[in-house]
Amino acid sequence: MTDTHADRRRFKRIAFDARTQLTQGGKTHTVKLLDLSLKGLLIEKPQPWEGDPAQPFKVDIHLGEDTEVLMEAMLVHDDHGQLGFNCAHIDIESISHLRRLLALNLGDEAELERELAALLEV
Repeated sequence: MTDTHADRRRFKRIAFDARTQLTQGGKTHTVKLLDLSLKGLLIEKPQPWEGDPAQPFKVDIHLGEDTEVLMEAMLVHDDHGQLGFNCAHIDIESISHLRRLLALNLGDEAELERELAALLEV
């Protein structure tokens, strides 16, 4: 990532490992989640990879037995064996789980509130 790209980042990323599935067009990949933010996620690129970057992906991140974050995401970059996705849609229950997870990991409620405000501006 270039310094310019890092400067533009508005959402803190947390390194997080959870069972994650990526689905598109009837094909499902179990993937390694590298990090997560309010705006998207970064995964290790599965092999073989046949995803269509022009179409949305369904993302299912399993946080616990009965807790998961479900979102629709678009592929925004494919670099160095990693795939980056921006969240295009997330339901209220999933954003609540994600918010709680980030609050626990960021340790700064004010920072999280700033990120939520920035998310609503996008």
